[in-house]
Order: sequence, then structure tokens, then C-alpha cells
Amino acid sequence: MKQIVTTDIILPLEASENQEVWRKKLARKLKVHPRQILDMRLRKHSIDARKKELKVNLRIEVGLGQTLPPEPEYRADYPQVPDQARQVIIVGCGPAGMFAALKAIELGWKPVVLERGKDVSARRFDLAPIMRHGKVIEDSNYCFGEGGAGTFSDGKLYTRATKRGPVRDVYETFVAHGAPRKILTDAHPHIGSNLLPNVVKAIRHSILSAGGEVHFGAKVTEFLRTLDSGKVRGVATADGREFLGEAVILATGHSARDIYRKLAEEQVLMEQKTFAVGVRIEHPQPLIDSIQYHYRRGTERPRILPAARYRLACKIGGRGVHSFCMCPGGFIVPAATENDEVVVNGMSLARRDSPFANSGLVVSVDPEDTRSFDAEHGILSGIAFQKEMEVLASRLGGGMQKAPGQRVSDFLDHKLSDSLPDTSYFPGVTSVPLHQEMPAFISTRMQTGLKKFGREMKGYVTEEAGLLGFETRTSSPLRIPREDGHLQHPEWLGLYPCGEGAGYAGGIISAALDGMKCAQAACG
Repeated sequence: MKQIVTTDIILPLEASENQEVWRKKLARKLKVHPRQILDMRLRKHSIDARKKELKVNLRIEVGLGQTLPPEPEYRADYPQVPDQARQVIIVGCGPAGMFAALKAIELGWKPVVLERGKDVSARRFDLAPIMRHGKVIEDSNYCFGEGGAGTFSDGKLYTRATKRGPVRDVYETFVAHGAPRKILTDAHPHIGSNLLPNVVKAIRHSILSAGGEVHFGAKVTEFLRTLDSGKVRGVATADGREFLGEAVILATGHSARDIYRKLAEEQVLMEQKTFAVGVRIEHPQPLIDSIQYHYRRGTERPRILPAARYRLACKIGGRGVHSFCMCPGGFIVPAATENDEVVVNGMSLARRDSPFANSGLVVSVDPEDTRSFDAEHGILSGIAFQKEMEVLASRLGGGMQKAPGQRVSDFLDHKLSDSLPDTSYFPGVTSVPLHQEMPAFISTRMQTGLKKFGREMKGYVTEEAGLLGFETRTSSPLRIPREDGHLQHPEWLGLYPCGEGAGYAGGIISAALDGMKCAQAACG
């Protein structure tokens, strides 16, 4: 019998890398003799740590009586854009913009990508002033620049957006541009902030080689519209250039507040939506490992186990309280985009070997929670709420990008911390009574949520854990509406709101999928 089948098996951790054990387990499950299994290939790998005895779930492609065909070579081969190709203007070079550009090329259109920040290599140097001197380069930082916010804040690829489009295609595109192949098999794939910049550069090379354009330092300040129909026909940038095309894909990311202000000035229809704000919570990674993998603290983590992650969520008083963007073996970084604010975010390198684990710990904010800002800020009330918290964090921290912080135990006991735990946050932390300084509807829910999480993860609530403020850029407080089907703005034809900044994505993969979807609508 010659056949290729794919099947799942579950093995104890200690046997999970032994391919002879694979073979015997597969033979029993498939009811064949082990010698009939001529070839095996891992398709999916995940660790089940819900019980004390850890298990590993493996999905394996099996060659019965035959060898498996060679693995496909993922190549970044894109057709050359025709000389007279129609142009699409893409504002933003994050995952939504990059994948929109690649899809446009596949459809025979010429993408013209405009990025307010610098290329990824130059951008790396602009992170040093904020880390060392507390000075933000306002158009080149952890949020702005080639690759978007995810480039230097982890590169996590896990998504639940499997119904939004071909997730596997996105993974394969990353591999074709130099990402490690293991992202195709890991249940929670991750590239790492040290590897992702080269992947981003390779994607830019693909766009340029096919005949597209990528412009850095191209900050959009105006939308150009036809006089007769009002259709968006292009954009103008701060340096006086104009870029014209048959459609504009707006993929700016959720921190481009000047774009929201410009749209509000033009009275473009936008909608307020729920977002979340809170803090970064940081633990020693060995503590999280011992909790999640059920072993005594001080025991060395087995080599085959990755740094442990967690995900926590509950509802308190009608608002969600949840962990966000958890970074095992990671670092907390300053993600402000202006010099009068402090914003914290998390990142990890590919090895995830930092001694710290951090995660956002955030509370949902509904439009009704920002009503006090409506009179002055109108549709931009959610952004004003974010900004107020960020300016407060800067003042409480004392400047130079120092963050306000508090021990978790003291936060729950309503007292100022006499000392703070060690932290990965390089600019430094100032002891502040966060329980008093945060809006009460956030701090009280966070306290209740922490107690609940402490019951779920014994040891999670500890004086070894610290809270740093504030995590505010979880998602956009606004949605820029678009019509079903053709995905254009209902009032400004030719404008395709896209990705996280438009309120249609929540991470690298969902943003990439939305970019592809918008390019298909604009160029298909």
C-alpha cells in the first residue's frame, strides 16, 4: 500500500523528539507495521501544559510505503509590473501596506508605498536616543518606520483570524523572505525582533524588483480629490510631493493620530470603537515557567521547552480585563511617538532568552467611558483619553522616558512601593501609586482581575512582579468605515481604509490579511 496521510499523535514531553517513538505511535494509530512508514514530516507542534504531566501534540505527514515529496521551496518570485500599469497609492509600510503592495503586484498594478518613517536599518539607530536619552524621534521610533510597530516589538504571528483569509499564505510569504521555516509548524509562531528587520528588507526588495516604489520620509498631510466626483486620486506629503493613483489604500497603523485629525477636519465619516488601556506587568521568566510547566521554582527548565507564555481574560463590571501581547523571555520598551508622553510595549528576540516575562494587562474602554472628552474632541475623544494617560505617565515617571511603576502586591494593597522589582525596561522606573493615578474604572477592575488571575495561576500575584504604565496603544479607538464588498469608504470613493489603523486588524497576521483583501478590492 502506497499512501500519504496526515495524522495527529500525543506524546509525553520526554519522548516528543524521538522519531522512533513517532514511528511506533503512528503505526499503532494507523494500524500498520512500523516498517511501512518510510517517511515522516512534522506539520504542527504544540505543547499541552494544562496538566502536571506535559504532553506534546504533533501533526505528522506520513509516507506509507513511499517517501514524501520534497518540501516546497518558498520563493519570492513576483511578476514584473507592466510599463503602463495602473498605480495604487499605499500609505504605510507596516504589514497591511507591505502585503497590499505584494498583492497589487500579483494583480498587475504598480504599488507606490509611502512611509513617514525611515527604512528599517536607519530606524534601528533612531531607537537608541529614546532608550538612552529619553528623546523620541517623532517619525522614526518603535511605532513608525518600515515594517510598522511589529518590527521592533516582537514579531508574534499567532492569530485567531483564521476566517479572515489565507493565514498559511502569509506565513509562507514570510518564509520566502527569510523567516525561519518553523513558523509553518509552531502553534504560536514568532519571528523575533532581531530577525524580522531582514525579512522586512527582503519584502521591500521584492516590491522594488517587481517595479513598485517605496518612499521613506513621505509623511502624508493631504488627500487629493477630483473636483467633479470627489474621488480620492492621491495624496500630498509634508515635503510638497504629490503621488497620484487610481486608488489610495490607507494602512497607517493605529498611532498615526495626525491622519485621524486630518480626516476629522475634512469631516470624513469615522466611528468610535472599543479599545483597551492599562499597564505592562512583568515577572521573572523562571517564575512563569514554574507556574505554567508545573515544577518547583529553582528547577531548570528542560531544553526542549520554550519560555512559557500565558493568556488571561475575564469580565469585570461589564468590561473586559485581559493580558495582551504576552512576551515570554522579553523586554519592555518605550513606544511613545511624541516627547511629552510615555507609552510601554513589549518585545522578544528570536531566542526569547531574557530573564523576564512581560504582558499587557489592560481593561476595555468603551466610547461611553470617554464622554468627558466629547465636547472638546468630538470623534477623537478616545485618542484624547489615550493621550491624557500618556502625558500623565510621562509626568509621573519624571521625564527621560522613565515609566511610573508599582509592585503588584502594593497595587492590590493600595500603597506606594518602597522599592521596585528588577525590570527589563531600560529607561528606568519611578515608584508611583498607580492605583490612585489611573482612572478608577480601570484600576479597580484591574485589581479585581489580578486577584482572579492569581487564583487561576498560583504565584502570578507576587511582590516579585511589577506594573509599568501605561499600555495605551493596544488598538485604534476609531474605525474608518468601509462598504461591504468593495471596501471603499462610503463617502470618499477611491479611499480604502485598511489594517489596524482603520480598525480592521489586531496584529501582524490580521493586518497582512486585510492588506491583501484591500488590494484585491482596489486592484482586482
